Amino acid sequence: MLQPHEMHLAGDLLDFLRDPSTAIARDFATQATLMRIASGATVFAEGDECSFFAILADGQIRVFKIGETGREITLYRFGRGESCILTTSCVLSNHQFPAIAVVEREATAFLVGQAIFRDWIERYSAWRDYVFQLLSRRLASVMAIIDEIAFRRVDVRLAAFLLRQAVGDPPTLNLTHQQIAAELGTSREVVSRILADFSEEGLISSSRGQITVCDRTRLYQRSEAR
Repeated sequence: MLQPHEMHLAGDLLDFLRDPSTAIARDFATQATLMRIASGATVFAEGDECSFFAILADGQIRVFKIGETGREITLYRFGRGESCILTTSCVLSNHQFPAIAVVEREATAFLVGQAIFRDWIERYSAWRDYVFQLLSRRLASVMAIIDEIAFRRVDVRLAAFLLRQAVGDPPTLNLTHQQIAAELGTSREVVSRILADFSEEGLISSSRGQITVCDRTRLYQRSEAR
């Protein structure tokens, strides 16, 4: 059973759990559990059964696919107050997990068992609305990824990625070419070639595992190219 301070945390994440006298809050307190998951841990591997549904209280989890060639693509990340759309789908359909979910930053999560999750879908409109809104929001983000991969050039997407990720003065990001390729759903060779072009044009400078944006204005222009 969750402790009062744990239920207070749950109420901060989900409005409908703030009133402890409601039926859904009472059930959540007695049937959900709170678990800490270490950084680097694999929550689900491809083909796993989804025996629980998780709501993150803190931390971050990355969900990605690996193709037959070994190439990775990040589908999405989720953090505080969020859940995994693929887990939701698997729990509802009894299908196996179709991707890989790995903890990027040590996470704390409320876990709800599969049978309980499905029971709450039928019994509580607040829980049902939360799940459907989750599906809607995450589906939109996955569709945006598909749109980018299918219709935007890799150099344009890479320029936009660098602008989003680079921080500090000068703006810098610490990622390998392979890590960037996994984010963009392309190959390391393609990323390396485009970064070399950007470097020759004076848009960036790079060293092992680090990229610095040298000309934000021109890089932004590249990110808007058609």
